[in-house]
Amino acid sequence: MSMINVISKIYEIMLEREIKKREIPKHVAIIMDGNRRYARRRGLPAKMGHVFGSKKAEKVLEWCWEIGIKTVTVYAFSTENFKRDEEEKENIFKIIKEELKRLREDKRIHRNKVRVRVVGRRELLPNNIIKEIKLTENATKSYANFFLNIAIAYGGRQEIVDAIRGILIDIKNGKLNVDEIDEEVVGRYLYSDNGYENVDLLIRTGGEQRISNFLPWQSVYSHIYFCDILWPAFRKIDLLRAIRAWQFRIKNFNGKWM
Repeated sequence: MSMINVISKIYEIMLEREIKKREIPKHVAIIMDGNRRYARRRGLPAKMGHVFGSKKAEKVLEWCWEIGIKTVTVYAFSTENFKRDEEEKENIFKIIKEELKRLREDKRIHRNKVRVRVVGRRELLPNNIIKEIKLTENATKSYANFFLNIAIAYGGRQEIVDAIRGILIDIKNGKLNVDEIDEEVVGRYLYSDNGYENVDLLIRTGGEQRISNFLPWQSVYSHIYFCDILWPAFRKIDLLRAIRAWQFRIKNFNGKWM
């Protein structure tokens, strides 16, 4: 190990110790941007970037569990991504299918009792993906130590529209009164529950500074952390820095460490 790597590892250990002395965000959402650029910069086909990105997601999930983050939501495939060319979509769906299968067979998922859920318009997805989603969700539905939400065929505005439709249907059928509608009720009509509604920290890699229709309802009070590093190159140090930035935001808002 080079001296630079040794120094980096020492810094990582010190940073992790520092953040664990303070409050840890309960729900972290991640926009995993930069896969294709990462591959192109290395002279590789753009589709290879998604392979690197899926491997990085595995590592980041491990780091989140080690730190004690209860809920993680990752943006895997947006409704806008359906506009991409057929070859790239087929490649992404192949990776998603493999990852769903890996998750339900992964001993770490069962050891840590991680409930895996998919949020989005799954009816838009190929049938083989829908089958894998059901198998993986059923295999982990009894777990409640940690939650992994995977946003596939997801659009934030569409989620709100679908929630409104669900509310209107229940009002029409006499299951809900207009006077009962508040933020908590709307939250129950979103794509998932149990901590999914409120995001504490939203991280976007790749240099873009926008949330791209990702969890607009859930992120209204979240701290948004943008970093230039491309997703496959994302390090544990980068995750720790994002958490530290959130902790300082909490401190500055309340005037004290929580």
